[in-house]
Amino acid sequence: MEFSIKDIIEAGEGYHIEFKEFLDKSFVEEVCAFANSGGGRVILGVADNGTIKGTHTDNSFRSRVQDSLRQLQLYLDIEIRVQDNLIIVEVPEGSDKPYACSRGFFIRNGANSQKLTRNEIIDFFQKEGRIRFEELRNEKAVFDNDFDERAFENFLNMAGVSRSIDRMSLLRNLDCINDEGKLTNAGVLFFAKDIDFLMNHAIVVCVLYKGTEKVHILDKKDFKENIVENIDNAILFVKRHTNVQYKIEGVQREEIPDIPDVALREAIINAVCHRDYFDRSSNVLIEVFDDRVQISNPGGLPSGLRPSEFGRKSVTRNPLIASLLHRINYIEKVGTGISRIIQAVDENKKSSVEFEYNSGFSVIFRKLDRTSEADLGESSEKTKGKNAEIILEAIRDNPTVTREELCQITGLSIQGVEWNLRKLKAEGKIKRIGPAKGGHWEVIDYSC
Repeated sequence: MEFSIKDIIEAGEGYHIEFKEFLDKSFVEEVCAFANSGGGRVILGVADNGTIKGTHTDNSFRSRVQDSLRQLQLYLDIEIRVQDNLIIVEVPEGSDKPYACSRGFFIRNGANSQKLTRNEIIDFFQKEGRIRFEELRNEKAVFDNDFDERAFENFLNMAGVSRSIDRMSLLRNLDCINDEGKLTNAGVLFFAKDIDFLMNHAIVVCVLYKGTEKVHILDKKDFKENIVENIDNAILFVKRHTNVQYKIEGVQREEIPDIPDVALREAIINAVCHRDYFDRSSNVLIEVFDDRVQISNPGGLPSGLRPSEFGRKSVTRNPLIASLLHRINYIEKVGTGISRIIQAVDENKKSSVEFEYNSGFSVIFRKLDRTSEADLGESSEKTKGKNAEIILEAIRDNPTVTREELCQITGLSIQGVEWNLRKLKAEGKIKRIGPAKGGHWEVIDYSC
């Protein structure tokens, strides 16, 4: 399936397309990145914003392009062709990765090229494989039956893409269909009618629990739409089941949620975008408890990202998905999500955030105590004494009792239990022996 250069430029830069207004030192870096990824085109004579500026196309200039390509190590058969006042450099996916240039090793990360060490590239391809899930053809999908025109139109509106390009050409430029016009896995995620049938493990599961344990389910939703709607629905689910306080100044009312909107949105998008889609055993899972919200996805840190680099360096597991989400402004800039979450939580001051990564990845928002004394079970001396007495009795019976178990025994929230424990310790009635994990309580004074 052939497409005109005008169509490609109209669609903009992406995982397989790079515009270069000039032949500069970064040119060979882009070529190297394409060779180490899925291949692509570098179009010389086009500005980053898609404006056609034109470039020299004479033999002397083409020789300069060839000289730049000779920096690539190892050799790769790269086609150079001239169309009007542009030079198109067709870079195939390399069969002998990793490739390097004089400035180092590079790989494609969304619509950008990122420098890596050789060992990181070797490790990346050993663990992730040379074929990416998002680029594979979906064997179940039949385009005429499964393609959702409504989802496609919504995407074009959000991305601001011109309707002057025919649908199939645009889908191919977006890498959502292959050369035979078959939907890729990325195409299914963004534009399929029934993701449940075609890719069941891509469903987003949201659960609301009563209390702080996984015992009583109050609400559960399996979101089975396209990836964009699943993100939106998951965000709404959490917001519907978490608290919002109101700050009124004059005639203005400000909403202050337990979890800042920016942090919640980034965490859910991160889970859906960066999960390991080769792992078909589990879904993105969002769990809402009385004291926390936990967002988990299969796949720990991607290859090439060490724990010490977490939050400071970006390595994208699914660069095509990231690129498509970037087009519709669901991702502002690759690599900034974790920093934005931390900053938003710090400014909000109503929750804390933790990150866990091993075989999976989790973001845990813990709600901080911002309730009134009445909410903590101390609205009266009678209530206060009753709760303290119950806690002392529970500790006497079981010195290793947990805060979560005390919640169930007293009926208080986790914040209420912690308030009472702090007060009992301050009054010298109890003390903690040993660490938080593995230690136990000791009752010193039974009087309340």
